[in-house]
Amino acid sequence: MLPEASTLAPAVDRIFWGLVGLSVVIMGVVGGLVLTFAIKYRRGTKAYRGPLPDIMSREVEIGWTVATLFVALFIFWWAAAAQLPHFLLPKKALEIHVVAKQWMWKVQHPEGVREIDALHVPVGVPVKLEMTSQDVIHSFGVPAFRIKQDVLPGRYTSTWFEAKEVGDYHLFCTEYCGTDHARMTGTITVMEPEAYARWLAEQPHGEDLAGEGAQLFTALGCSACHGAQARVPAPSLANLYGSQVVLADGSRVTADEDYLRESIERPEAKVTAGYPSTMPSYQGIASEEQVVALVAYIKSQDGKRSQAR
Repeated sequence: MLPEASTLAPAVDRIFWGLVGLSVVIMGVVGGLVLTFAIKYRRGTKAYRGPLPDIMSREVEIGWTVATLFVALFIFWWAAAAQLPHFLLPKKALEIHVVAKQWMWKVQHPEGVREIDALHVPVGVPVKLEMTSQDVIHSFGVPAFRIKQDVLPGRYTSTWFEAKEVGDYHLFCTEYCGTDHARMTGTITVMEPEAYARWLAEQPHGEDLAGEGAQLFTALGCSACHGAQARVPAPSLANLYGSQVVLADGSRVTADEDYLRESIERPEAKVTAGYPSTMPSYQGIASEEQVVALVAYIKSQDGKRSQAR
């Protein structure tokens, strides 16, 4: 048995063993009935084999159908209630960005520390993974944590976990992604908070994601239209993330990570009301990591910082 190394693991194991137990009970009942009827109605016995009364047949049919329906609804409710907390991402979690590509996991910490096929995290701290793929569909799976999340090209997916045991745990790609799929593995190292802080301080530090995105914002010419001194009419980035954006067709959309990504790569898809559709597409110009950095920079923008830029 794998260790229950995350706070989610016990709930998943309860569902698993509950379903196994229910399956064993059903198998026992069905197998017992088959065996009983096979013996009772075997060739040569004097058991009655005539037709059953219609009313009895109808009552039995309705009874087992309704009972099965209620059992299925109960299992659905029980499993959904146990899994629901996993879909509620903690607001103050440690956010780490993951880019999957054939055939490796590229990880970047908020401080700019980068890892490949490895992830170091502190124990007892919620960790949110913001993930995207550079090529095909992958899946981030950690059996000891009981988590598995598809990682898709062209959009963001998120998952989170809170490790509760120090140690090293296997990371797998659990979606067939090509020739070396079986080698797309890694290690998640869970450390005490003090040890994690020391490890983080010892690593080479690059620019953090938002800082890296700020440099790209200027290098790619985004500041010409969206900067504080821009003269071209374009939507402001100040307080954009998480806000409601009114589109040219009158509809509204939440400015989340997927919206920001789409606006960078396909700006014509959702044009903001009151602005012309003049922004060029950066699809194929900005790499996957650069798009992630640009999104992080836009997310960091509040009114004060926007004016400073």
